[in-house]
Amino acid sequence: MLEISTHNFWIALAVTTAAGLATGLGSLLVLFSKQPNARLLSFGLAFAAGAMVYVSLTEILDKSILAFTNAYGPQLGFTWGTLSFLGGLLFIVGIDRLVPNPHERLEVDDPYFREHNASYIKRVGLLTAVAITAHNFPEGLATFFATLENPGVGMPLAFAIAIHNIPEGIAIAVPVYFATNNKLYAFLACLLSGLAEPVGALIGYAVLRPFLSEPVFGIVFGLIAGVMVFLALDELLPAAKRYAKGHETVYGLVSGMAALAISLVLFKW
Repeated sequence: MLEISTHNFWIALAVTTAAGLATGLGSLLVLFSKQPNARLLSFGLAFAAGAMVYVSLTEILDKSILAFTNAYGPQLGFTWGTLSFLGGLLFIVGIDRLVPNPHERLEVDDPYFREHNASYIKRVGLLTAVAITAHNFPEGLATFFATLENPGVGMPLAFAIAIHNIPEGIAIAVPVYFATNNKLYAFLACLLSGLAEPVGALIGYAVLRPFLSEPVFGIVFGLIAGVMVFLALDELLPAAKRYAKGHETVYGLVSGMAALAISLVLFKW
């Protein structure tokens, strides 16, 4: 079993909690502005996608291969790292099939919400919150373990996930606020959904802690890489394209990759 310092544990938990609570920022955009800026939203979603894909394929997957290599040698290390990555893709596909993540419109003044009664809107808000909360568990696990092993990798990933969580907060806050006309309820619903990330991290850590070893880290990081790539390509990029009016998506995607690349270089120094 690998020894994990208490200091690294608390840093990882704090970073994961901060990323999860970014859903609250999304609710503030709904509650204190007339309508979210669609072009800025598109850029932000694509930025997060680029950051996630870059850090997953260049750092997190590499951590998986390295961990397996330390245990089994380079040939099996690369093989098991790749298989773990593919396993992560299959894992998140399974979650997506069981609990499809709703892609509601994010505009506060969306006629769709104004044309339906409060009870129906409340149901939409509940389903949205449950679905997004379910998707937050693997994100929390990814951030926590990445930061636990190397804060230089985990913190940029947490930043990308925090950006991703802002529009999720909007998606939760819009129906809750329209159904209840209560800003506090909408804000609390977003915070509870965001707390699924540190809760998921703690549950995962409690289950895996007795078995922490190089192969276990290899499996976890391979799964994380697969999950992050799927989320970026299946959720972030399509949503970014939906709200784009020009080249915001590609600009955001490239900017996210560049920001992560530069941040990882700086962390090396």
